[in-house]
Formats: sequence, structure tokens, C-alpha cells
Amino acid sequence: MRGGVVKNLALSGSVCALALAASPAQADTLQEALTQAYINNPTLEAARAGQRATDENVQIERAAGLPSVEGTAAVTEFIKQRSTSFFTPDRALTAGVDLGVPIYSGGAVKNSIRAAKERVEAGRADLRGTESAIFTRVVAAYMDVLRGQALVALSANQVDVLGVNVQATSDRFEIGDLTRTDVAQSQARLAIAQGDLRSAQANLIAAREDYIALVGEAPTDLQAPPPLPGLPASVETAVDIALESNPDLIAARERAAAAGYDIEVAGSSRLPRISVFAGYDYDNYLGSVADGPLDPTDPDSPLIPSTQTATAATAGVSLRVPLFQGGRPAALQRQATARATAALEQVIAAERDVIAQVRAAYSSWQASLAIIESSQSAVDAAALSLEGVRAENSIGNRTILDVLNAEQELLQSRVQLVTARRNAYVAGFSLLAAMGRAEARDLGLGDEGVLYDPLTNYERVSGQIWDWDRDPAPEATSTSTATIPAQTADIPEIADEPVSN
Repeated sequence: MRGGVVKNLALSGSVCALALAASPAQADTLQEALTQAYINNPTLEAARAGQRATDENVQIERAAGLPSVEGTAAVTEFIKQRSTSFFTPDRALTAGVDLGVPIYSGGAVKNSIRAAKERVEAGRADLRGTESAIFTRVVAAYMDVLRGQALVALSANQVDVLGVNVQATSDRFEIGDLTRTDVAQSQARLAIAQGDLRSAQANLIAAREDYIALVGEAPTDLQAPPPLPGLPASVETAVDIALESNPDLIAARERAAAAGYDIEVAGSSRLPRISVFAGYDYDNYLGSVADGPLDPTDPDSPLIPSTQTATAATAGVSLRVPLFQGGRPAALQRQATARATAALEQVIAAERDVIAQVRAAYSSWQASLAIIESSQSAVDAAALSLEGVRAENSIGNRTILDVLNAEQELLQSRVQLVTARRNAYVAGFSLLAAMGRAEARDLGLGDEGVLYDPLTNYERVSGQIWDWDRDPAPEATSTSTATIPAQTADIPEIADEPVSN
């Protein structure tokens, strides 16, 4: 295809026709919008918090293989003693400390940790996917605002032009140069144009509100977007990159790997468990044990104080060998195997989806580029046609309806050109997202010093074995948009010609 010329037309500096105005000194840029969404979008912040929760699964699984220490204490009041008991305290305080150290668990702990790590990797890929999805929506919202401003300007310009036509037609009717039909045709077209203007204004307001929901701030004077980096030269190249870098596909592969470890975890319940243990116990009868005779055979023997405390210590090795569990281990392993099979199928499904997304986005991008080229030609031709029809009408060779039709054709061509430019940019960005090339690092947001690294939290919590450690109370970091005023359809001041020919 005529790629070089057309790409430059759609994705280079000529896109600033969408901005409709000279760039102001403090205008919003696309990079600023993406950066603001990156640090303030609640969906993205929620995904990051969810990933931090996923990070903890590794330590949760690791804890099952670490030593455990448990303390116990109890105070017991013996209301009625056994009649056969020779040791009859009235009350007792007992306390103990038990230590358990798992030695062998059939591989359950080891494989659970591996599965958890794979799911952490899958979560990171999901976070990348959420990031690129948010960025794609921000780009679409940004371009929708620019397109909305362009369409409002075109519609307002059309209303002005048709208003002049109605006045001119009415004046010519007054002098008998035109008929009442000509006046009615002009008035009808003006009424339609006024309705189109209101519709364009409503769409612009909706686009601005969508922008606020994503970015957290109202758009002011949006600048034309920069050229998109790294667009592929062919659809085959795009697919090859996507199969390596698409985050959804990577996440599916990591989950399939985790499901493979789950099979081993399920099967481990058939294997022996070995652990070592140690304990220390302390008993205190709180002075409730009666003093005993020095000579139990002598009724008159003097009494001696009884011992009110006792201690004991134990240590040993424990072996538990499952012999029969009603088929539960086999059922668990079959279940895990089926889930692993499903996970592998999901990898294939994700791969198919990625290929389809890339090819569709590439096709849409290329189609939009071609539409830009044809629409630009149509605008040029329609402008020339309108000029000629107006000239011919002035000498009586064309009717008012011919002029109105020529004006409508020029408007439609300009609308199609503006829309094609918006669609080309959004389709190009969607293509980058499907390829896994539309994330913060790819878009230069690292230069802003705002990159979120999920590895930082993983390393922070890895190996944390203190039971009383905790994070600060949960608190939302994204800002509310309730205080942002409702948007209007006002647009920046523009030049007389709203879209460059």
C-alpha cells in the first residue's frame, strides 16, 4: 500500500488539523493526559492494589514450610475430684510452648510456592494489560475531544454559512429573482444544520466527561498528538511482536504453568509427612495441693509441704503416612489436571484473540489511512466544486438547491476527514496495545519519574515472617471528580477556515 506517504499524512504534524487552533502556551498534551491517568486512574490503582495482594500468596505458601511456635495457657478449677485419684489439687495453672518444624511434606510446599510465583508473574502481566487498556481509552477520549471540537466548529461554520444563504435568498426573493421554494429549501437546510450543531455539541460534552472520568481532570486546550512510535511495517511483524509481548497472552501462559504445579500439590496428599517437634510444659497448682504426711503409714506422722509446681520437656520426630483417604487425593489430582488442561486451552484462546486483535487493528489503521487520503481529495474537490457552483448560480446557471448540495458535500467531506484522522490515530494506538507496546515505558512516561514498579512491593514483602507486621490502613489515592464543573461545548477560538484544505 502507499504506506509512506499516507502514514506521514495521518500520523505526523498534519494531525494538528484536529486541534482547530494554534497551540496555546499552556495547552494539555497527550503525554500529560497519559501521565495524569497513570498516577490518578482508580481502575489502574485498584489493579496495582490487587497485584500487591497477589504478591502475598508467595509468603503465605512459604509459611507452611517454616517452623511454627505456639503457646498455650489455662487455669482450671476442679469442682469435683475423681474418687480414684490420689492427686487432688483444687485448681491448676498450666502453660506450655510447642515448636513444630516440617521436614518433608511430599513436595506440597515447594510446588505451592512455585505456583504462587507463576501467578505473581501472571498478575504483573495482567497489570500491564490494564495499563495499556487504560492508555488506549485515554487516547480515544483525547482524540474524541479533538474530533468533537472540530465537528462543533464545522457545524457552527455551516450554520453561519447557511444563515447567510437564507438571508441572501430572502433578499433575492424580495426582488423577484428567486421563488418561495428556494427560500424554503435554504431555511430547511439551516434548520437541519442547527440540529446537527446541537448534536455535535452534545457529543463534545460527552467526550469531555469521558475524558474527565479517565484522566481525573477536565480537558482545556488539547494539543495535536505526537506521531505514534514503533508502528509495524507489516501485519506479520505486528503479529510476531504480539505473540512475544502481549500481556494477556503472557498472563495466560503463566497461569498454565501455575496450574501444572497445582497437579503436584494435589498429588502430594498421598505422601508421608515428617516433622520434628519440641515442647515445654509448666504446671502450678496455686497452693491447692494438700500437705502430705512424712510417713503415710503413721496416722500421727507430721505433715510436709507438697510440691505445687511441675515442669516437663519433650522432643521427637513425627511421621504421618496416609494409608487410605477414600480416593480424595486421586480426585484432587484429577481435578487439578483438568484445570491445567483448561489453562492450556486458554493459552490457545488468548493467542487466537491476540492474533485477531492485531490483524483487525492493523486493517483498521490501514483503512483509516486510505480514508484520510481519499477524504483529503474529496475536501479539495468539494471546495472547488462549491466555488464553481456559487459562481454559476450568480449568473443563473445553477439553482439554490445546487449550492446547498455543494455546501453539504463539502461539510460531509470535512467531517469524514476529521473522523478518519481520529480513527487512524486510535487504531494505530490500539495496534501498539495489542502488540504489547503501549505501556508507560514505551510512551516515555519514565521521563516523568512516575513509573510504578510492581517488583518493589514483591521484594518488600518477600521473606517477611513477623506475624504482627502490617501495612497502613487502606486509603484511596485517586481523586474524586465531583468538584469538576459540568462540561460545556465551548471550543477554543479558531481561524476563519476550521479545517485546512
